[in-house]
Amino acid sequence: MNDPSDIQPRHDFNKLNRLPPYILAEVTGLAQAARRAGEDIIDLGMGNPDLATPDHVVEKIVEAARDPRNHRYSSSQGIPNLRAAITEWYARRHAVVLDPDREAIAVIGAKEGLSHFVLMTIGPGDVVLVPDPAYPIHQYSVIIAGGDLRTVPITGDVDFIESLEQAVSRTWPKPKMLILSFPANPTTDVVDLSFFERIVDFAREHDLMVLHDFAYAEISFDGYKPPSILEVPGAKDIAIEFVSLSKSHSMAGWRVGFACGNPDMIHALRRIKSYLDYGMPQAIQIAAITALRGPQDCVDQNVTEYRNRRDALIDGLGQPGPGCWKIEKPLATMFVWAPVPEPLQSLGSLEFSKRLLGEAKVAVSPGVGFGESGEGFVRFALVENRHRIRQAVRGIRRFLRDARES
Repeated sequence: MNDPSDIQPRHDFNKLNRLPPYILAEVTGLAQAARRAGEDIIDLGMGNPDLATPDHVVEKIVEAARDPRNHRYSSSQGIPNLRAAITEWYARRHAVVLDPDREAIAVIGAKEGLSHFVLMTIGPGDVVLVPDPAYPIHQYSVIIAGGDLRTVPITGDVDFIESLEQAVSRTWPKPKMLILSFPANPTTDVVDLSFFERIVDFAREHDLMVLHDFAYAEISFDGYKPPSILEVPGAKDIAIEFVSLSKSHSMAGWRVGFACGNPDMIHALRRIKSYLDYGMPQAIQIAAITALRGPQDCVDQNVTEYRNRRDALIDGLGQPGPGCWKIEKPLATMFVWAPVPEPLQSLGSLEFSKRLLGEAKVAVSPGVGFGESGEGFVRFALVENRHRIRQAVRGIRRFLRDARES
């Protein structure tokens, strides 16, 4: 049988041809092949949460699914009670007041909402600034929409906003949009409110729309609390923010998210969604209300579990010895962003990830899959329990010990 990748397409799909190779899929494919061959692979690659949706949310989904009134088409904007619950969440968590009719919309996960907003508002000739490295859809959504992508390296030793200023001064036509995400996937970078104050000033000065992917709004550790860009006075003039319940409430498979902010930007997203979908199934929207308004101890439990997994991985790898790998602990997200250790940096992140998979039986994501500036790093997703993470640590330490001794 022919390999599907060897089959020549009958048609030329212009937008498909513009998309770069999806490097992250290469390691995923190798991991799947190893598992089919009977190998025990600990998969810390894809950020697919393994924690269960809280019982009270699942029970509400089941109850609502049995009601025939929820079997009909729903609203792409989100039912009124869900939009009210969304704005209540913002008021409670961030002291931000929003109009549920004009400044909030439900989306089928933050990824869907962000990519459809870009598709609606960006076209050929429109320049969009995106950090590098970044979550892939932040860059790919611009390419899919036919826009002109400009990546801006984001590293710990460079002032990112100064880099943005340089990018704007060297770009013509002037950029139309800036896409951000903090806490950041993959780098786990965090910011304070003063950073967003500078971003809002920058965007107003250069007449930019700002999209902020706030997927890890509630997954933070060690006393750090992520700010919302909408906390900045005047942010609603230029910004829209996307939030997800995938990690905070373990609802990844239910595809629940929302967007809030500038009413004109919300209107644009509502318009394209009205053509493309009827929103989340209504039973899931009702369950999302329960998730937002109900007991939040489930969020605290998830945060505690992710912190414990983080510590098991980083403390285990950092133990003295020939297999030691020192990694800084992130303050947020469900990821660990780690520099490829010496003496293996010359391999590059992709080849190092392949070696880790083949010899340590641990799958991670190569940093180069998130952009050129991600080269030299790998990303661990904390999506296995602590027992499995400790098993991964043992395999990685043996691999590093053997590599350093050879």
